[in-house]
Amino acid sequence: MAHDHDHHHAGDHDDAVLAGLLDLDAEVLQDYLSAVIERVHELAGAGPVGRILDLGTGTGSGAIALARRFPGAEVMAVDQSADFLDHLRAKAKDLGLEGRVRTVEANLDDDWPALEPADLAWSSMAMHHLADPPQGLARIYGLLRPGGLIAVAEITSWLRFLPDDIGLGRPGLEERCDAALNQEHRAEMPYLGGDWGPLLAGAGFTGVTGQTFEIDLTAPLPPAATRYAQESLRRSRARLDGKLAADDLAALDALIADDGPHSVLRRPDLAVRGARTLWTGTR
Repeated sequence: MAHDHDHHHAGDHDDAVLAGLLDLDAEVLQDYLSAVIERVHELAGAGPVGRILDLGTGTGSGAIALARRFPGAEVMAVDQSADFLDHLRAKAKDLGLEGRVRTVEANLDDDWPALEPADLAWSSMAMHHLADPPQGLARIYGLLRPGGLIAVAEITSWLRFLPDDIGLGRPGLEERCDAALNQEHRAEMPYLGGDWGPLLAGAGFTGVTGQTFEIDLTAPLPPAATRYAQESLRRSRARLDGKLAADDLAALDALIADDGPHSVLRRPDLAVRGARTLWTGTR
């Protein structure tokens, strides 16, 4: 039920909370991220990659991974959150990458800033937030050099953490939470979870393909993963008032509490399961 790892923000406190969640996402799903970045490296081929564009970078886990995998490249990381970009710059400095990771503060729903041509464009879990994703893809097409690669990672199925029987008399709770949030998301973000292949082709990209990466982390989970489950469920809970029965909300509150017998921090039966798809194409 990790529905809300978006890069849009409602204030400094929300940015700080979301930054922590995005960093946990990168830590817990590091095997997935490594596999996706390796696939991007393979698809980029033998041609030189001198500049990479990371759109909706968030706290920059993708930008850092790309800078490491493409040691000759400069990464331009774009996001609307100054706090996220500060966070990324600090990470890049700690890793000795500050000379190769540049940041650009911009809202991609507005006029885009002047960006230099790139050999590779990457966006992870961000394009579906654009008001007009086809327009965004067309803009990316215009920024890529001939032969350049676009790589867009998007949701295939939501991350889920809970067993069906959570022991609170509310079997199927996570499924009901997903259904309630999906209804809201369909109205706000119609491209979320959709088929991005036709969108890339419509923007002019050729050789468009999609590869799905399954995420399946089983119990017992490390502490970072249990914290990730708690913060993800808390973020979803904040949007569920009035959308679920009172008993479901009470059960969810017991699960996301810091203490108590049902807190996800104490449960030995948590998992992290879901799927994301990497959509790629060539200019």
